[in-house]
Amino acid sequence: MGKANAPDPANKPPVVRCAIYTRKSTEEGLEQEFNSLDAQRESAEAFVKSQAHEGWTCVPDRYDDGGFTGGNLDRPALKRLLTDVGAGQVDAVVVYKVDRLSRSLLDFARLMESFEAHQVSFVSVTQQFNSATSMGRLVLNVLLSFAQFEREIISERTRDKIAATRRKGKWAGGAPLLGYDVDPRGGKLVVNDAEAERVRAIFALYLEHQALLPVVQELGRRGWTTKRWVNKAGRQRGKVRYKHEVHEGEQPALVDAATWQGVQRLLQAKGHPGGGPGRGTRGFLLQGLLRCAACACAMTPSHSRRGTRRYRYYVCTRAQKRGWDQCASKSVPAAQIEAFVLEQIRCLGRDPAWLAQAAAEVGLHEAETEGRADGAEVALEALDSAWPTLTTEQQARVLDLLVQRVAYDGGKETVSITFRADGLRALAGELAAHTTGRTA
Repeated sequence: MGKANAPDPANKPPVVRCAIYTRKSTEEGLEQEFNSLDAQRESAEAFVKSQAHEGWTCVPDRYDDGGFTGGNLDRPALKRLLTDVGAGQVDAVVVYKVDRLSRSLLDFARLMESFEAHQVSFVSVTQQFNSATSMGRLVLNVLLSFAQFEREIISERTRDKIAATRRKGKWAGGAPLLGYDVDPRGGKLVVNDAEAERVRAIFALYLEHQALLPVVQELGRRGWTTKRWVNKAGRQRGKVRYKHEVHEGEQPALVDAATWQGVQRLLQAKGHPGGGPGRGTRGFLLQGLLRCAACACAMTPSHSRRGTRRYRYYVCTRAQKRGWDQCASKSVPAAQIEAFVLEQIRCLGRDPAWLAQAAAEVGLHEAETEGRADGAEVALEALDSAWPTLTTEQQARVLDLLVQRVAYDGGKETVSITFRADGLRALAGELAAHTTGRTA
């Protein structure tokens, strides 16, 4: 009798390994013993437990992104989750709400494509749907469209408020610069007299030396550091900037207009413009990717002129700020290191071992590895032929897809490149689109 009523092992549902992903846009409250991420996870765990009869079970790893926006995919826990999805270690991704995974319709579509490619379903606990069904996918797209609309409306309102505030000459919030404090009554900046004297002294030092490094070294000898938080008041008027507009500000100025303009002219003449260009806008393809291996600092674009010729460099930020004797790498000619990196990328198409390894790292089964490696080789061969037709921005995009980081060690004269595991697949798709557009 007992045996007749016992569950039949043959009818036991297959195990569904559920990865719970949580996210919070700000770090506020994360120090609490039970925070928003814990609340999201608790709700998701309860939902998974309610589906235990279907074989659902939580994987032990936690995927928590605290203090990261949902507007992009640059989140450490999400990257780990995608790696585990690609490795076949997850069957379902569970979130508290759809917008915890992403607030961008385009990014979400890419995530769904990745999940579907690896037969991973997506579940939102509070919105009661499952992407494994056609109705669930329809509801998902509708909800995500509204989530992106809400995000864009909030961004527009924030930009409009900042613009209106700046045009009235008011402080728009954030950390005040050296020389100013926030009025204890709130809403505006007031002068910190002691810091204001230092600001004027710094301007005077630059006009005297007409170079940044001697000024930085002198500030170091004096022991002058960054902003100190002390509140004091002042009386003169200054200006505020919004994009390319300059408006009269209600806070007092720290230096007179003639001194300010003199310093700006010197900075521009020496190749130190007020705002750095984005990567690709001036041909610096490795901007944001290149780091100094000797001192673990970023290497930033710079240039010099000799007559009508312009020479591009990447300079170690430590050497730039503290002096050339502080770093073994110092600087490297931009054209030289960019050509080296591009040549290494083109050589990948002739390296079957690397292609097989890259294919394996994106979670392909052994039977699929050969086909994906062939596709990657085609993509890299296409890159070699298509490269002369690409714009600077498109070349920068290729590097974004393939390269995670480039490290240069000037002392050892070595360059190491860290490639993205899933870059070849993304590159193949974009190159195919480019080729189709070119031949259409």
